[in-house]
Amino acid sequence: MRRSDTAIGLPLAIMAAFAFGIGGPFVRPLLDAGWSSSAAVLARCAGTFLALSIPAIVLLRGRWGVLGRNWRTILAYGVFAVVGTQLLFYSAITRMPVGAALLIEYLAPVLLVLWTWARSRTRPGAPTLAGSALAVIGLLLVVDLGGSGSTDLVGPALALVAAVGVAVYYVINARLDPELHPFVLLAASMLVGCVLLGLLAAVGIAPMTFAFTDVVLAGSRAPWWLSAAVMVLVSTLSAYLLGIAGGKRLGSRVASFVGLFEVLFAVLAARVLLGDLPAPIQFGGGALILTGVVLVKLQREEPRAAGAEPHVVPRRTRPRRAADRRPAPAGSRR
Repeated sequence: MRRSDTAIGLPLAIMAAFAFGIGGPFVRPLLDAGWSSSAAVLARCAGTFLALSIPAIVLLRGRWGVLGRNWRTILAYGVFAVVGTQLLFYSAITRMPVGAALLIEYLAPVLLVLWTWARSRTRPGAPTLAGSALAVIGLLLVVDLGGSGSTDLVGPALALVAAVGVAVYYVINARLDPELHPFVLLAASMLVGCVLLGLLAAVGIAPMTFAFTDVVLAGSRAPWWLSAAVMVLVSTLSAYLLGIAGGKRLGSRVASFVGLFEVLFAVLAARVLLGDLPAPIQFGGGALILTGVVLVKLQREEPRAAGAEPHVVPRRTRPRRAADRRPAPAGSRR
């Protein structure tokens, strides 16, 4: 990695983490004002689709076959990584602190380790097992079964299922078609999300309730559209674009570690905007979760997984003899 890439990529990745992190604290006032979780997700999907639709169409000009080849990826992205994750996370933060819910979502790498272990029957390395154990212990502390009174079991359960959606997001990102531009993927996935939410609303599963009244931010009244604009333009559109730009320069390994700043920004934003702060025991659990996730990421980022070529030992370690340098017979595989 060149020093210039780091100098540019690191600030971009940190800004992406900030943009993602403040999303929850700006959505929470809308939910408290009467918006349903599905309505907030629909606004986020529709706003992002409108912002990206024209650039996506321009990028697809003469290449519409890319959509046909990747329809399964786009469908899974829209259903799991967009609607599923956001809907469950927004439902969770109505029952527990934003920072605590986000910490539980960061168990996604641990879930991927367990899934890979179950499928391949290959035991992970010691750092991965230790990290997974720490993360599970941290989860129990964040849930705070001892009873600080600030969290029920429904909120953590919703956040944990949302972590499954985040895991799907990671898997899809690792297998994307190089010809599928991120703008196109996001626009198409957001459209899938809008259609899905519309169908769920039509059958009564996802009620659409909007409340176009002032919300409370940092102890003061603010227009509802301010929270909605930040949710769409900052924590969705800008966050993805900054994350893509930073990730290209830093690589997936460094960018994923910088992404852990999202939790810090979310906790600080929730404190300033909502007066919302996890209990001390939940802070301790969060520290264990982050430590566990770091250990898991360290183990998962083997040289080959990071994109490096495996070391190949040369077959010949001495100069070839004259007899070896004779021309090979026609048709030989030598």
